[in-house]
Amino acid sequence: MHRAPLPEHLTAGSFSLRMSDKAGVSRTRTVAKDLSTVSRGVRVDLGSEAKNGAALRAYTELDDSSALTHVSAARVWRAALSWRLEDDWRIHLSRRPGFSMPRRVNVVGHLLTFLPGELVEYDGVRLTSPARTWLDLASMAGVDELVIAGDSLVCSHGPEFPAPREPLCTVEDLRAMVSKHPGVRGARLARAALELIRVGADSQPETSMRLALVRAGLPEPELNHVLWGVHGAPVLWPDAAYLEWRISIQYDGAGHGGPEQYLRDIRRESVTAEYGWLEVRVSKDDLAGDRPAVVRKVRAALESRGWRAR
Repeated sequence: MHRAPLPEHLTAGSFSLRMSDKAGVSRTRTVAKDLSTVSRGVRVDLGSEAKNGAALRAYTELDDSSALTHVSAARVWRAALSWRLEDDWRIHLSRRPGFSMPRRVNVVGHLLTFLPGELVEYDGVRLTSPARTWLDLASMAGVDELVIAGDSLVCSHGPEFPAPREPLCTVEDLRAMVSKHPGVRGARLARAALELIRVGADSQPETSMRLALVRAGLPEPELNHVLWGVHGAPVLWPDAAYLEWRISIQYDGAGHGGPEQYLRDIRRESVTAEYGWLEVRVSKDDLAGDRPAVVRKVRAALESRGWRAR
């Protein structure tokens, strides 16, 4: 049977029947077998590879009051999440008090009060701002999980980095958000996390590594440090660094297993030694457990450079 093609904007992600009605698509067409009904009134083209906002946009198009919040908003902003929160694939949907609670399959409904500027449009969806998203995570996350998300939202790298990066918000924005909602659920945890958030951590493992070192009584490493070469060009960008002891800590994630990256890592270690620095390479396994091996590795490196615990 020949099916009428859908408008292109409907095939680019999820869409609500409200959207298809506006596009002039018949209700008969919306029950065709090339579409999947993922929730009441929500369809997805089976050939769509939509991700992030495009995959969730229909949920905020169901009415004029719904917005993505919590983990769902964090994913659209591409904020780093702990492994526990990464496993929460439910859709967090919120409305203001006075509206009915969102109730759908695989949807966690919330009723939240939003101040001006805390709801925005991004990537085709209505969702909470980065700072408000972080605050809402405080109702379902621990301190370390909030630091992980906060680090990723405030992360920035200057033009001297291979991949410059602008922050989605600042630490001051997060602090101001907490002060505007002092009685919100999780506010105490959010205030504690604020004291641990730093600019420069690219990923969840980098934040977890820094927290493990500090809590083990080791000096806090610096982030966003650049080692400049003799010709005035940057040559090294440690994930974390101890300037006094000239120690570079590099986290090798999953992308470091390929042959090309392996050769780049060898060259990086060679350049590190050439400039008189010591490189400590850290893997995912080094961050596991209650007594992560990264602490032992970094302590040994520090002691080899003259550091002593006080």
